[in-house]
Amino acid sequence: MVKSKFFPALAVLVGTTIGAGFLGIPYVISKSGFIPGAILLVFVAALILLVKLYLGEIDLRTKQTCQLTGYAKRYLGKKGKVLMFLAMVLGIYSALTAYLLAEGKSLSLLVFGNFNYSFLLSIVFWIALCFWSYIGLKALKKYEKIGMFIILALMLLILVFFTGKIDTGNLSYVNKGNLFLPFGVILFSFLAFSAMPEVGRILSKQENLTKKVVFLGVLIPLVVYLLFSLVVVGVFGLQVNEIATLSLGRFFSLLGILTMFTAYFTLSLAIRDMFRFDFGFGRFKGWLLASLVPLALFFIISKLNLVGFIDILSFGGIVSGGLTGILVLLMNRKAKLLGNRKPEYSVMINWWIITIISLIFIAAVVAEFVF
Repeated sequence: MVKSKFFPALAVLVGTTIGAGFLGIPYVISKSGFIPGAILLVFVAALILLVKLYLGEIDLRTKQTCQLTGYAKRYLGKKGKVLMFLAMVLGIYSALTAYLLAEGKSLSLLVFGNFNYSFLLSIVFWIALCFWSYIGLKALKKYEKIGMFIILALMLLILVFFTGKIDTGNLSYVNKGNLFLPFGVILFSFLAFSAMPEVGRILSKQENLTKKVVFLGVLIPLVVYLLFSLVVVGVFGLQVNEIATLSLGRFFSLLGILTMFTAYFTLSLAIRDMFRFDFGFGRFKGWLLASLVPLALFFIISKLNLVGFIDILSFGGIVSGGLTGILVLLMNRKAKLLGNRKPEYSVMINWWIITIISLIFIAAVVAEFVF
């Protein structure tokens, strides 16, 4: 009997999705109000689900092992590859940098009860993840599944401990001037586009599971984000910390630590494999670029105090997510014509769909720069 690869693949997608963005959602939703924030969560989840289904179909139509830049070159040419490279580098490196910033604070609170050792523990976290990312896909399949179940168990504990403390007044508040403020962070929290090729590699010879993995890979984070925001905003209102788990106390900072561990793990593999498979840098050079660039950015941002946690998530989410989303739509249309493999599923696409979704992403990018 062949062992199912469904849960390892689902764990990678969920583990990558529920990362630093998840920790920033309650803060930005508290600024707009829970109800409009929840509506925006559902809208973005539906949008990203459609784009990820398109991306999954691209993977299924392509025999070669690629990362997103490889697909872009195959279906959109050299210019498409350059644009996808810029989108991936911006999105992944901003995510990894945000994880390093937040992980140090979370570890310092958990271990010492204060933030005095944040910088040092960020470096310790970086060293540990460098080791795991070098091991690669075998470690990913094993530890992402464990991490996903621990994260869901901690979420259940948060619901048990804090639901009774919710103040409904904190949930009825609405700030009309900030209705679209959460968009960037929410978009960032659902992306995980770069994890899709890793999911495809895991599901080799069981590609029929791809569609189900994608659906649940978006649905599970959506439910977690809604419940987490309901509890945190309901209990703390406008006093929510930028890194939401820090508001919950020392023990529950463990949730943030685990979510960032699993997400950092997968994204570091994704950027490593982009350099490895799509640019021919080899495993070691790809690993060095995946490891050293986030560390350098972390040093610069920390020492110069350039931007905050939420700023990184919002900018990275909107610019990288918007550009990647548009490129995926264009690639899917070409893959239907030029793909060299029959896919296990196909999703309808036309120029109306491409135009409407692209305009949504473009409007979000413009709004981020203007406001």
